[in-house]
Amino acid sequence: MTQTRALSTTPSTEPGSEWWRTSVIYQIYPRSFADANGDGIGDLQGITSRLEQLATMDIDAIWLSPFFTSPQKDGGYDVSNYVDVDPLFGTLADYDAMVARAHELGLRVIIDLVPNHCSDQHPWFQEALNSPAGSPERDRFIFRDADEGTLPNNWESVFGGPMWTRTANEDGTPGQVYLHIFDATQPDFNWHNEEVRAMFRDVLRFWLDRGTDGFRVDVAHGMIKAEGLPDFTPDPKGASMGGTEELAPWWGQDGVHEIYRDWRTVMDEYEGQRVLCAEAWVNPLDLMAKWVREDEMHQAFNFPYLSTGWDASALREVINESMAAFGAV
Repeated sequence: MTQTRALSTTPSTEPGSEWWRTSVIYQIYPRSFADANGDGIGDLQGITSRLEQLATMDIDAIWLSPFFTSPQKDGGYDVSNYVDVDPLFGTLADYDAMVARAHELGLRVIIDLVPNHCSDQHPWFQEALNSPAGSPERDRFIFRDADEGTLPNNWESVFGGPMWTRTANEDGTPGQVYLHIFDATQPDFNWHNEEVRAMFRDVLRFWLDRGTDGFRVDVAHGMIKAEGLPDFTPDPKGASMGGTEELAPWWGQDGVHEIYRDWRTVMDEYEGQRVLCAEAWVNPLDLMAKWVREDEMHQAFNFPYLSTGWDASALREVINESMAAFGAV
């Protein structure tokens, strides 16, 4: 029988003692992890059924890839409802039961949040398509006028092709174009819009109220685009998600930090040291360290370290650089 180690309700408040600083976090891709109902697709009940086994591995937390309602065009990273579970994976009751059992076993639960974009099936985007240019519904996304045969700039999608897709007007004539860093079915939110910011504050609270211990934030270096949306041709040797010395105008813009300062105030409303972790593909490390300043996120993926070869001197160099950069904030 597994010995439980229920979470402390009064974690230490000593600086540097936060649970996430020394934790082993185990990622779960819900679709393929464990299938409880025999339909060939993993689900939340399946995860719950394996939590005792995970607890024996001396891990401290599980991190779930997206399980929200989604057409599944991009493995669930195209969200059509941020406050429900896709029927593929179960129900909100299943989620609550999973969190409760995880906490009984001393495991925390981190979930993937996708704030840069949503699915084109999200009600807001459907409203935008059915609303005129310049409407409040369209202002939740990044729509622009562009003559037929032209686009607002030369930006290329991470998934290939233009970062813009044209809509059609009610009479069938070419309409405005909208921006999507990823697939055309994943329109980017306009994070200058207060409705968008308010909606995501509500999303954070929805999952925090259910006992969620934190969020891994997908594309945490996106969301804010450079003023004027200037043309940009990236280094062909660079990675499509960023990480090059020259920032693309859709990655790592200073305005993104205002969003995380806002989120941090929400996180700090809750007991139990809830955590925000950034997937931020930026370079150099002293720029990445901005995501974990005292009033922003708690952690960030260290991609330079992850991509360093298995070589002692190279690893020593990136570790020393990381300690200097992150230690400075």
